Amino acid sequence: MSSIVERNKLVKGRVVLIRKSVVQTLSAVKGLVVTGVKIINDSPELDITKSVSFKLISRNKSENARNLAGKVGKDAYLENNVSVLRTLKETREEFDIYFEWDDKDMGTPGAFYVTNKMNEEFFLVSVTIEYPSEHDQNHIHFDCNSWIHNHKCYKTDRIFFANIPYLPGKTPEQLKAYREEELKNLRGDGKGKREKWDRIYDYDVYNDLGFLESDGQERHPVLGGPKHPYPRRVRTGRTVIPRNGEGYELPDEVYYVPRDENFSDQKTAEFFQLSKKALGGSVQPLLLSLYLKTTSNEFNGFEEVLKMYEGGVNLPLSITGNGNPSALDFPTPDVIKESKFAWMTDEEFAREMIAGVNPLVIRLLKKEELALPKNTSCNCIQPSTVTKEKLEKNMNGVKVDEAFANKKLFILDYYEAFMAYLGKINDLPSAKAYATRTFLFLQDDGTLKPLAIELNKPYQCPCDHPNVETTVVLPADKGVESTIWLLAKAHVVVNDTNYHQLISHWLHTHAVIEPFVISTHRNLSVLHPIYKLLHPHFRDTLNINSLARKSLISAGSIIEQTFLPGPYSMVMSSAIYKNWVFADQALPKDLIKRGLAFEDDANDLKLVIEDYPYAVDGLEIWNATKLWVQDYVALYYSDDREIQGDTELQAWWKEAVEVGHRDLKTPWPKMQSFSDVVENCTTIIWIASALHAAVNFGQYPYGGYIMNRPTQSRRWIPKAGTQEYDEMTKNPQEAYLKTITPKYQAVVDLSVLELLSTHASDEVYLGQRNSLNWTAHQEAKEYFQKFTEKLAKVEKEISDRNNTEGLKNRTGPVKLPYTLLLPTSKPGMTFRGIPNSVSI
Repeated sequence: MSSIVERNKLVKGRVVLIRKSVVQTLSAVKGLVVTGVKIINDSPELDITKSVSFKLISRNKSENARNLAGKVGKDAYLENNVSVLRTLKETREEFDIYFEWDDKDMGTPGAFYVTNKMNEEFFLVSVTIEYPSEHDQNHIHFDCNSWIHNHKCYKTDRIFFANIPYLPGKTPEQLKAYREEELKNLRGDGKGKREKWDRIYDYDVYNDLGFLESDGQERHPVLGGPKHPYPRRVRTGRTVIPRNGEGYELPDEVYYVPRDENFSDQKTAEFFQLSKKALGGSVQPLLLSLYLKTTSNEFNGFEEVLKMYEGGVNLPLSITGNGNPSALDFPTPDVIKESKFAWMTDEEFAREMIAGVNPLVIRLLKKEELALPKNTSCNCIQPSTVTKEKLEKNMNGVKVDEAFANKKLFILDYYEAFMAYLGKINDLPSAKAYATRTFLFLQDDGTLKPLAIELNKPYQCPCDHPNVETTVVLPADKGVESTIWLLAKAHVVVNDTNYHQLISHWLHTHAVIEPFVISTHRNLSVLHPIYKLLHPHFRDTLNINSLARKSLISAGSIIEQTFLPGPYSMVMSSAIYKNWVFADQALPKDLIKRGLAFEDDANDLKLVIEDYPYAVDGLEIWNATKLWVQDYVALYYSDDREIQGDTELQAWWKEAVEVGHRDLKTPWPKMQSFSDVVENCTTIIWIASALHAAVNFGQYPYGGYIMNRPTQSRRWIPKAGTQEYDEMTKNPQEAYLKTITPKYQAVVDLSVLELLSTHASDEVYLGQRNSLNWTAHQEAKEYFQKFTEKLAKVEKEISDRNNTEGLKNRTGPVKLPYTLLLPTSKPGMTFRGIPNSVSI
């Protein structure tokens, strides 16, 4: 063959990549402070144009009759490189490449191998070759978005497929073996410790949360298994040591997630900068704790709380560690921007149950619930002390029976969630809590009115039989009774704040979605249409969950230091997980189950509370998402038999259910029909995107003012004749502040909430993709554009509702419009925006 290759046998391509600029050194995270971001120093390195090679693979020409795998072309190398300065920001570089490829002999390219012989990894963004296909007259595109390490790190060459989707049974014969081999690589063999370059997705129990030497048998057990059911997390393979009959992973400075699951370099840098700012530079929570132990940990009145946003909390030189005085200065939370005291009103207290950061728990009251049922968890039997007469005192003349008939009575019920652990919680230092039930009435103007708060706590009878002490507090606006009512509302909000963080937020979004992430990578090829549908909704989830396990929910960490259940936080979430039902996470089913919606004679969904901002906005997002999923899925499955015969789809669902969520005994939907695929995929997308956005990005806007959403309760409501009662009478503010979260814990809470409520600059939102070439299927792109346009209309309709005067729950007394489900956002803390995934 001539040394000069004929021009018509050369295929030109364009390679886009990013050289590595930042190493994610998140190992020294303490209290979510990233203390090290290492900048790569340029060192003598091999020339990238000579050290990185690519080989095309045919999708319609086999090696021979016995080996049907697609033919593999010759090595091709990068050309025409441009030198680019490395910074903390990602800088993309483009290279030309020429493949020696005779289409008569080799057919049409459908995949390629890439080999990196440099010591340094690089991020391969995409490869585009000038070659006609049935989807594009001019190009074949490979959407890569993957880190490429030195070839010795891998057992087989790294492979990438063209962005043409195929069901398993419709995959070109020449690509089937490559498709199956790549899935095998991603599954791994379940053995050994994972290395930073690995791309292996496997399951493990939560044995990585650690323990404390002071632990008793019931604190910090391994989560996952019959005794403490829990979703599975990604396996790391770190060393396990025995303790109390269980195996715990050794604390390790380096945690593992599959390499492509790490934050981008840009997001890593932003995360570092924000966490450094949020926690006052080098100030660590434990150092701050030592400081506050030598000073008062109590706020001196409401004004001192407000100073946190008007000058900050001053820190002495010995704490800042840099010889300069410093102050922790927090942004003003939205909830007090218009009024410093509107949060205290009954209307706002009730409004946040349907338009706050946890609008998922309130439900319709049933007649039989006026008599508290037996709690099966702790065998506490409690006769009701809430009577019709007590409720009717504040029902504007409406009778209870009439209100039941017209669906006007509601309840925020935390009895069962807390009572089983309340005895243990109240034995902790400085923890004094109730299990609360709040009764509410829907008024003619659409707002909710609190009628009564029931406070329950366990106590031991002289006969040693556990029982429950119950107090019912009624609304009051004068005298000591108004202070007691305010304290009762605070205890309700402490229940709500803790349930929100541990259950609504962590468990019901972060934790439950992780098994689906793992199973998707293990069982659905990147060629699979459902992989292409779901993959954007898993971005950064494994990474943020790993960070949370290390720094937020581990033994002795932030949650345990600053939230009410302390060391029982995670085991309490396990007790609630056992009753989690996947199908009920679909918004329409959730609303119907809670009695807040019903289907009319035309099968249309009607809301019981018409001005329910979360539900109204959420249903529009849900319906738009479901329509998009329906349109997309219909492109690939002509009938239910194709779904039943899709081996990858069936393996994906089976493994997610039977391995990832193996501890659940609750029923699961099937994956046998078109409607099954649509409903299940829509539910996964909903959990990862809109549900998480609704419970996450309002955390600082509502909870940044610690008096509005305290995380701890340290005093029960004082009884008449006690010293605390007298103090409460003389100084209501002091009584309130000594009941809720104290200063140090508030500082840590606010620091974390600010971090978690902030959008990264590289965030990708619902209705967006990080690549225009995510699929070669033009019809799929057109349906996605239709989805994007529908979300833009939803965004306008939400804004219009927020400006509608008669919808009082949209803004409330605090004059804070409900914007959490506006799909788009700018970077920063914006109180809006639905990222595609659980990414923070």
